[in-house]
Amino acid sequence: MIKLLIADNHPITRKGLEVLFSAAPNIKVVGSVDDGEEILEFVKKNPVDIVLTEADFPKLNGLTVLRYLKNDYPDIKTIILSAQPEEVYAINAIKAGAAGYLNKSVNVITINEAILKVHDGGIHLSNQLTQQLAFGTRSNKGGAFYKKLSTREAEVLKLLTVGKKNKEISKELDINEKTVSTYKARLMRKLKVNNIVDLINQAKLNQDL
Repeated sequence: MIKLLIADNHPITRKGLEVLFSAAPNIKVVGSVDDGEEILEFVKKNPVDIVLTEADFPKLNGLTVLRYLKNDYPDIKTIILSAQPEEVYAINAIKAGAAGYLNKSVNVITINEAILKVHDGGIHLSNQLTQQLAFGTRSNKGGAFYKKLSTREAEVLKLLTVGKKNKEISKELDINEKTVSTYKARLMRKLKVNNIVDLINQAKLNQDL
């Protein structure tokens, strides 16, 4: 029986997933939490095989959680279930330690198949993204841009776009504020902008392309 922890800050989504797996013969939901900090607290005290989690949390974003899990709980597999476009965020999620990435628009069968595949040691990405990686093609400009970012740069950019300040970012990512400023400077160079407002606007534009 696969022990599954569900993490999402939307109660309806969590409840829907719990109901979905209540009848599954080989998957048992052992917990349901609503932010990144609670994921880490839960796995400290309970056995978990797979974490099915949103990427965007008010407390401790998904990429940061992945980093902690990869370092401290390497046997736990993580699947990101997000409304964010796969071609933009999936690669950095895999780099950070995820074993799969699902868009929230996928059907029930796909979610179940992804959990089984990841539990068996595989990596789950959509067929479209897998083909893009295999043949070196790009589905859009935004996705191509985000693939050029390091995982840490993607983390900083994601936190900046949701309005986090340098001090908050340094605390969440466990780095000093000077390092955050260095990452911001790198991002500005890569996005060819001169201030934080333009950086955030350009990041959102790339996300929507």
